Amino acid sequence: MSNSSPVEVHVSKRSASVESFKVMDVLKRANELQAEGHEILHCEVGQPETGAPAVVAQAAVDALLEPQVMGYTDAFGLGALRQKIADYYASKYSVTSELPISRIVITTGSSGGFLLAFTACFDAGDVVAIASSGYPCYRNILSALGCELANVKINDEFKLTAKELMEEINQRREQSLKPLKGLILSSPSNPTGAMLAPDELQELCDLCSEHGIQFLSDEIYHGISYGKPEATALQCAPDTALVINSFSKYYSMSGWRLGWLVIPEALVEPINALQQNMFINAPTISQTAALKCWDTDTIEELEGHVLKYKSSRQVILEAFATGELAAITKIAPADGGFYVYVDLGDEYVHSPTHGSVAMCKALLEEEHVAFTAGNDFEDPLTILGDRRFRISYAGGIQTATEAMKRFARFWPGWLERVKAAQREAAQ
Repeated sequence: MSNSSPVEVHVSKRSASVESFKVMDVLKRANELQAEGHEILHCEVGQPETGAPAVVAQAAVDALLEPQVMGYTDAFGLGALRQKIADYYASKYSVTSELPISRIVITTGSSGGFLLAFTACFDAGDVVAIASSGYPCYRNILSALGCELANVKINDEFKLTAKELMEEINQRREQSLKPLKGLILSSPSNPTGAMLAPDELQELCDLCSEHGIQFLSDEIYHGISYGKPEATALQCAPDTALVINSFSKYYSMSGWRLGWLVIPEALVEPINALQQNMFINAPTISQTAALKCWDTDTIEELEGHVLKYKSSRQVILEAFATGELAAITKIAPADGGFYVYVDLGDEYVHSPTHGSVAMCKALLEEEHVAFTAGNDFEDPLTILGDRRFRISYAGGIQTATEAMKRFARFWPGWLERVKAAQREAAQ
């Protein structure tokens, strides 16, 4: 037996500096409680309660039963699937400019798409703008790649528009800071549900073009909206915008790890090389099944899901208009996606002991309802992460109804704890 000292495993500074994806931490604890026998209401993750559409799932089964090898595809994915995506943009958005399938990349989920896009577009030290309330993995992946972040404050409608971006550009110029190299933004937004109107998206694309800012448009919640028109960046900047989408949300295929990019011509070769080396190709079985995503039966099933999301959304919004919860009035518009984002305001918070982070922990432990605190989504240099929280209603009408019932039961007692903490601090 060797008497030598154990070798210390080196952990890179890059990985050690990356924050966890906190909603997954919430999910982990919720699953632990569930394993102990508690009935947990999962309103933390953006995962549809439904599985893949029936026609899609059957296509996967049929493919596995056929005498063929599920081997590698072209790095950019099956040509037939990329053509269906091109046809989708032509039919849904009336994208009239030519969209060759050479500009469409099938990715390993949108997460793989983010890594490819960020690596192809930005170098270490580049400054990339993100909304001050936004998807945490933008911040975490960009930071891991050595990029610097500019957190652009959203407006009172929970949007980042050309006005807010122009203010950031001017402020950086006045303070002799590095100029922006890129902007990544989702519409509908995670976590706020806010959507840019078509003219707002056009103005944002125009401003990015004017100032040499690479615009990355995250459109993974397209298809899940409630009356307001959806616009794609390909309508506004067809040659320069980079679009990210996914089969996880509208198509209800989160575990199939499948997404896509539409990229400018100049990025075709760089992203091809990156894809070949990082992923080789997206899962072949998932690509094969996804060919059925635009069949008539599939779309009918998916539109049924959207109607259920709309009903669940209404359950939550009505709960906040009723009883003691009606005192909470600052709620993001929830125009699309499947989230309601809530700001408790200063009145109902006593940080750090009785903010939204502590509230969500207590709600999970005491009422077995899993919400996600705002510290997963907010600029860490502000206090808003401990004032805000997100409710996912992707889990169905029954889950949303019971979760809001339990939250309404929990809220008066929690509010008493907050007031007690405020009184004690004032003494």
